[in-house]
This record gives sequence, C-alpha cells and structure tokens, in this order.
Amino acid sequence: MFRFVSVLLALFTAATSARAQYVPPMLPAPAPSLIDDQLHAWSPALEDWDVGLNYRFREEDKLGAGFTHAGSNYDFSSKPVGENNDNYQLSRLMPRIGYTSDWFAATVEARSSYSFGDNRYNPTAAGYGLTEDNGPFELQQAYIMLGNLKEFPLTLKVGRQELVYGEQRLIGNFLWNNDARTFDAVKIRYQDSFFGVDLFTSRVVYNHFDHFNQSDPHDTFSGAYFDFPGLSQRIVTETYLLARNVSREAVTDNWSQVPAPFRFPAPEDIYTAGFRIKSKPSAFGPWDFGLEAMYQFGNRTAVFPATTVAAALAAPRLDQHAWAFIAQGGYTLTECPWKPRLALIVSGASGDKNLNDHSSETFQNLFPTNHQLYGTMDLSSLQNLIDYRLALSMKPTKSTCFALEVHQQYLESTDDYWYNVAGVPRNTPGAAAGSGKGFGLNPTYSPDLGQEADLIGGWSPVKWLCLEAGYGHYFRGEYIKQSFSVVGSKDANYFYAQTTFNF
Repeated sequence: MFRFVSVLLALFTAATSARAQYVPPMLPAPAPSLIDDQLHAWSPALEDWDVGLNYRFREEDKLGAGFTHAGSNYDFSSKPVGENNDNYQLSRLMPRIGYTSDWFAATVEARSSYSFGDNRYNPTAAGYGLTEDNGPFELQQAYIMLGNLKEFPLTLKVGRQELVYGEQRLIGNFLWNNDARTFDAVKIRYQDSFFGVDLFTSRVVYNHFDHFNQSDPHDTFSGAYFDFPGLSQRIVTETYLLARNVSREAVTDNWSQVPAPFRFPAPEDIYTAGFRIKSKPSAFGPWDFGLEAMYQFGNRTAVFPATTVAAALAAPRLDQHAWAFIAQGGYTLTECPWKPRLALIVSGASGDKNLNDHSSETFQNLFPTNHQLYGTMDLSSLQNLIDYRLALSMKPTKSTCFALEVHQQYLESTDDYWYNVAGVPRNTPGAAAGSGKGFGLNPTYSPDLGQEADLIGGWSPVKWLCLEAGYGHYFRGEYIKQSFSVVGSKDANYFYAQTTFNF
C-alpha cells in the first residue's frame, strides 16, 4: 500500500507541471461532423441527413506485457518463448450516412481496419493472429428504426447495430479496439414518464480476417434493460437481465478466419441479473457516486480459444454461481478553474474456489469495453479480480484535459487463473503449480498482482480533431514475481499516441 500511495504522489507532481491534454469520451452515437456542419449550412433541407467520415491512427508500444507475439501466458516474463514486446500502428476509417425523420431513421456505417508491423502475425494461426486487422471493407452498422417516443411509447430498431449500456462493463461497442464490436440485433424500446425498457435479441458479429464479418447462428445474446426516470430526479436507476446462450454446435463451426481470443465461444447458458444506480450531474453538488451489483447463474463449459474441438464437445456443463460489483465516489472542486475531480472506484468479480468440482464461480465479463476501466494497459478483465482505482482528472481549458490513475489489483481467488482483458486465463504451457515457471493455478501464491499507474492526456484544438497520448507502467506484485521466480520477471510499460479526425 505504501508503494501505491508513493506512485500516486509522484505522478501527481509530474502531471501538475506537464499540462497534459484532453481525453475524449467514447460517444455512444456519432457526433456532428465537419461534413454535417457544411451540409446543414448549405441547405436546411439536408438537416435530416448525417454524413461523416471518422479516421483514427494510433501508435502502440508494449514492453513486457499485453497481447504480444508470445501471448499473455508470458506477460512479465524475462525469458519468454518468443517476444513479449510489440510496437505497431493501427489505422481505422469509418464512413457513415444516416437519415432521421419524425417516425423513421436509418444508418449505414462501414469500417476499414489495418495494423502495421504487428508481431502477433502468425501465418499458421487462425486469422493470422491479427486481432486488429480486418481488411479493406466491413459493415459496422446498417439498421432502420421506426417510431417516435415523443408521440408513441414504442420504437423498433432492426439490423446491424452497436449495443451500449451503463459504463460498458458488460455491454459495449469496444471502440478502442481497431475492429470495434457490433451485433445483428432486433431491439424494442418502451418509454413512459415512469420507466423505460430495451428488449433485445442479438448475435455478436465475429471479425473474419479478410472475409465479410458474420454473426454465428449458434451464439445468441438477449436482454431486458430497464431504467426508471420517474423514481428520482437526482439518481439514475437501472436494472437488467441478460442471457447468453451458446449451443454446442458453435464448436464445430468454421473459425479458421477468426483470430483468438475473439473466436470459439464456450457452450453456455449464462444469465446475469444486475442493478445500477448513479447520481446525475451536479445533483449532489460537488459529490457524485455510483453502485452496481451483478449476479450470474445458469451453466457453462470451461472452453477457451486453445481448446481442441474434441475437448470442447466433451467438456461438462458447470453450474454457474458468480458475482461482481462496482462502488465509486467522486468529488469535484467546482470553484477551481481546472475543475479537478478525485474519484475512488472499487471493482470486484468472483473467482472459482475449486476448478475440479461441478460448479463455476468465475464471473463472465460478457461483451464489455474494458479499456480504461481496469487499467489503460488492458491487462485484466472483470473476472477473478479486485481492483482499487484512484483517479484524478483536470481540465485546464475547454479543449484540454488529463487523467492520472493508479490501480492496486488482487486476485479474488488464487485457486483460479488471472484472466486477461479478453477473459482468457493466463496458463503458461509446462508450468506446474508452484513451479515458478509461469502462470497457472497457484493457490499457495500471494493474491497481490501489482500496481498500474497511468497518465493520459489529449488536446482538441478544433472539434473535428483530437490528439491523445498515454503512458502506463505496471509494478509487479508478489503473484507475478512468484509465478516467474525460476525464469525471472520484469515490470511492463505501455505507450500510445493517437490522432482522430471526424470529418
């Protein structure tokens, strides 16, 4: 804990003199673009149209950990079987056109995603191992929406669409990833003055390398997501019930063009019930707070991307009983020109206490946008994790801001694995329990994973341009040091720089 506080104070001192920059939010819907502004100014008759082109270029440099050629099984290792450093560039172009009238709306959005210099490339791996290179053209969204909630309480949205709920801890569009996430879905919305609900059924779209992306008919994700605006004018209240149903037929589908870890879904019938409250902006003066609790039940199989087809077909169903929670509070110095906000966020999710029985207590993270929730370095997911996050953000001007965060992370159970950001367990081949030769099931080790310190900033000189950069350092805890006590371990570093144009 002493090192946790020391790191925070050191980075705070550096940050207050660095005048770091604005961190752009991940918008749930396209923002008005430069083309939109010009079209609407040219002719009022075009105000129902939304035309835009979003282009993003990012450089990433990973040293010692995080989806490198060696894989997450060798994160932090001093002697990996392969290189656990990676430096590459990502390019993504997303043009769109949309139309909205009183009772009808439609949007078509394409995506072109490429990565350059990525040493995860493997000519013999499914999809060549390239999780962020998806080819010259893909269909990100193509949907129609019928209805007008101002006139009638029901709307219908049908087609390929992004699903975003809450803080995207369970359901998000994963826009940070170069390929993003989308669903083939049907969604009905009911809204009155007291409550609203989204009822949806969908299939997640898998990214097939250099082939048109398709959803899998054996993998269904459905839900009912409620909100209650009539309960309080100061607090947002939401409840939900989600279901992911994957049949065993999914195992034998063709996954040859889908790179790990976004492939080969585990046969399961998992149900997640949740409750979320959050204070509305300025409702409690400088204070803000939030609380979310989730419980999972049903059954699942322990199937992961490296599992063989035969093993996946034979895997037994395990009774699922798991939980997760998020508790957070913040304080903003509203009278200070920079509007500094200090927040403490505690996130926790259960791990399994016995992987050899007929039950599962490992929380399943579903379809989240984990980036910047459990560390900018993207090393963990909301599975078998306890994360204490202290975050400081400031906004020196309307167009500049920075964020400084420190995470202290533990395994909830050392009888379970440490799961990476995609929900895949770290399990180093050939490393027996307690051998000190890699990750795996090491119940005698300390649960202390370590501390991550992140500094992120950005600058938006005009509304159609945003420049962003970030740096993260992960200080190894006892669990990592013990896992590689024989072969050696090292801390990890991460740097990125990103430019986004919204024409």
